[in-house]
Amino acid sequence: MRIRPAVESDLPAMREIFNAIAAAGDALPFSSAMAPETFYSHWFGAHRAYVAEDGAGIIGMYKVGANYPDRGSHIGSATYLVAPAAQGKGVGRALVTHSIAQALEDGFLAMQFNYVVSTNAAAVTLYEKLGFTIAGTLPRAFLHAALGLVDAYVMYKPLR
Repeated sequence: MRIRPAVESDLPAMREIFNAIAAAGDALPFSSAMAPETFYSHWFGAHRAYVAEDGAGIIGMYKVGANYPDRGSHIGSATYLVAPAAQGKGVGRALVTHSIAQALEDGFLAMQFNYVVSTNAAAVTLYEKLGFTIAGTLPRAFLHAALGLVDAYVMYKPLR
């Protein structure tokens, strides 16, 4: 597996992964009906996007950048997606580890994830193993496709 900066020609594969995760309704606050221009700006706007690929193609992606501009720009944030067929094979761990290195290189003092669905046990467990803690709980903030309203977490990790 190789992680590299995403380029515009990666958009169809990235969108396919995004649509699969969004359609499941258990991890992302977005729907697969997101307009193409919104999708593009979400992944290629103020953040830098990266993809993970293997011999079969793109199997995961993430974006990293400032959590907020100006007075919040010293804290990084990221979003990760792994293709369903590649889940459970270490791709997520590789993406998060890569993003932490990028965040350090970019000078961020910490990383904050604003919206981690509490029932996404694989993500919560991975983030905790990599040093993130739950800084807060947003009660009933996510409408899970199967479970109804569930909590979302804000997770945080100092980098320096």
